[in-house]
Amino acid sequence: MKQNFLDLSQTDLKPLVKQGFRTKQLYDWVYHKYIDDFNQMENIPKSLRESLSEKFDIGQSKIIQKEESSDGTVKYLFQLHDGRTVETVLLKMRDEELDEGGNLLRNAKHTLCISTQVGCKVGCSFCLTAKGGFVRDLTAGEIVEQVLAIKKDRNIAQNLKTNLVYMGMGEPLDNLDNLTKAIQILSDELGLAISPRRQTVSTSGISTKIDKLGLLDLGVHLAISLHSVDDKIRSELIPMNRAFNIESIIEAVKRFPYDNRKRVMFEYLVIKDINDSTKDAKKLITLLQGIKAKVNLIYFNPYPGTTYQRPSKESMQNFSDYLNNRGLLATIRASRGIDISAACGQLREQVGLE
Repeated sequence: MKQNFLDLSQTDLKPLVKQGFRTKQLYDWVYHKYIDDFNQMENIPKSLRESLSEKFDIGQSKIIQKEESSDGTVKYLFQLHDGRTVETVLLKMRDEELDEGGNLLRNAKHTLCISTQVGCKVGCSFCLTAKGGFVRDLTAGEIVEQVLAIKKDRNIAQNLKTNLVYMGMGEPLDNLDNLTKAIQILSDELGLAISPRRQTVSTSGISTKIDKLGLLDLGVHLAISLHSVDDKIRSELIPMNRAFNIESIIEAVKRFPYDNRKRVMFEYLVIKDINDSTKDAKKLITLLQGIKAKVNLIYFNPYPGTTYQRPSKESMQNFSDYLNNRGLLATIRASRGIDISAACGQLREQVGLE
C-alpha cells in the first residue's frame, strides 16, 4: 500500500526530493492549487513525479456523504483507506459581503470541526460516537486531509484563513503525537498556513496530557469539555472523570501556557434537569475563579434513542444571564445544523458504516 503524502512535513519531504526548493513547489501544488495528481505538477521533473507516484497517494480518504443545513452548516462523512468512516463539520460563521458594485468588502468566515479518531475511548453518555467504541487513531495525514478536502470541495481559497477546532469524533489528546504533527503541517507557512492561534484543541480533560500539550507550546488554544461542576454527575456524563476529576483538570488548565489576550474556553453542554440549575451556575463561577475563562453554553442536540432532553430557551438564557451578571463571560452557542444529522456520530450511524 502507498503512503499518504499528507503525512509528510517539510522535514520529512526534503530527503525524498533532494533539492530543497522542490518541497515548496510540491506544497504549492497540493496545499495552494489543491492538485491531487503528481502528473499534473508541471514544474516537477518527470522522474521525480514518477518516483513520488510509486510511493505516495495525495490523500487516501474520500467524501462519501454530505448534508447541508439551511444555516450553511455542512456535515461531511469521510471514508478512510481501510473503509472506516469519520465525520467533519463546516460551520459558516459569516457570509461573504459585497458592495453595490459587486466588489468584495469582507470574506466569508468558516470554522471546521475536525475528527482525530475513528470512534472514541472516552464513552460520554450523551455522545452518539461512543456507541461504536474506539477503533483506531487517525494519522496526521488523515487529520490534515479533512481540512484540505473541505476547502477544495467548497472552493475556499488557501489564503482565506479558516478556524479549526479539534472536537469532532475522538479525544484529540488520546492521539497527541499525530495531532501535534497535523497542527504543524496545517500551520506551515508554505502550506495552508493556518496559524496555531486559529486552532483549538478541545479535550474531555485528560489532565496529564493537557500538561504534555502545554509543554509542546504549540501556540494553540485550549477548550475543556466540562459539562458539569459536580464530580458525581460529570462521571455519569463522562466516565473518564473517575480517572481525571474536575480538580485535576482545573489545575492542569492553570499550568497551560496561553496567549494572555485570549481566554480558556470551557464547553458546557446544557442538558435539561441534569446540569442546568442556578446551583450549577453558582458552582461554575466558584470553580473558574482565577482563570481567564469563557463559558460556551451548548444546547444538547437530541438524537434517536437518547434519554437526555434539550433545555428550553428560557432556561438557557437564565443560566447565561446568571454567569454574565456575576462577571463570568458566557455565550450561548447558536444551534447549527438542527435540520440535518447534527449530533456527533449521527450521520455515520444513519449511513450504517463503521
